[in-house]
Amino acid sequence: MVVNPFIAIEQVCKTFPSDAGPVPVIDNVSLTIGEGEFVVFLGPSGCGKTTLMRMVGGLDHPTRGLIRLGGEPVLGPSRAKGMVFQSYSSFPWLTVLKNIRFGLKYRDDVSETEKDRIARHYLDLVGLTPYADFYVSKVSGGMRQRVAIARTLAANPQVLLMDEPFGALDAQTRERLQVQLLDIRHAERKTVIFVTHDVDEAIFLADRIVVFSARPARLIRDIAVASRVPGERTLDNRESRPFLELRREILAIIREEAQRNEASLMAAG
Repeated sequence: MVVNPFIAIEQVCKTFPSDAGPVPVIDNVSLTIGEGEFVVFLGPSGCGKTTLMRMVGGLDHPTRGLIRLGGEPVLGPSRAKGMVFQSYSSFPWLTVLKNIRFGLKYRDDVSETEKDRIARHYLDLVGLTPYADFYVSKVSGGMRQRVAIARTLAANPQVLLMDEPFGALDAQTRERLQVQLLDIRHAERKTVIFVTHDVDEAIFLADRIVVFSARPARLIRDIAVASRVPGERTLDNRESRPFLELRREILAIIREEAQRNEASLMAAG
């Protein structure tokens, strides 16, 4: 429990309507996140972790409970919440630089000259300066995802919400962008919620891993990764004993939960 939470998720439940009646997706989740934390939501596919993240972003609303950002209820989307999705959200008719600058379109707190400077700053931060004038439709998937991250950061959100942003990439590109995301995070110190079902990715990136059950999502573990895997995160320390021990522990939690869920479904059937 964070003493002065930047994000507070308070007894949140979510159900969706269906022909057979309401379908529970989130089951009474309470969670706090401190400013500047990198928190990974980890759980099986379809468990509800993306739905919870979308509610933090204001794209969906709890059936019961409340979500606060900076002490204020989250009532809808706003510039305070920046989102990066798995699909490449870019504008193919614009160049890489103009895609990033589009993230500044609704910022009225800076001049046009300053917008140009900020766009080039984030272009450089994600390592795409040589590709500034390429149309985004002509660069690789990994580059397009870097464009999406840079465009989101340029809007200066208070929290960065990332929904499996590297899930569609090949293993080598995914690994490279994970490293770059850590570099960006250290440079920007943004609060991040990152959704994944990849255990290695979660351990590599997170300050904390919040493990959810199968649907409806319940919080089953909240793990402080830094206390378990000390030191700088590098590709080499993925083979370290603390990393592998935590990996085994989390996989055992997920396996046990899957078995419990399967037994429950069999009993219900």
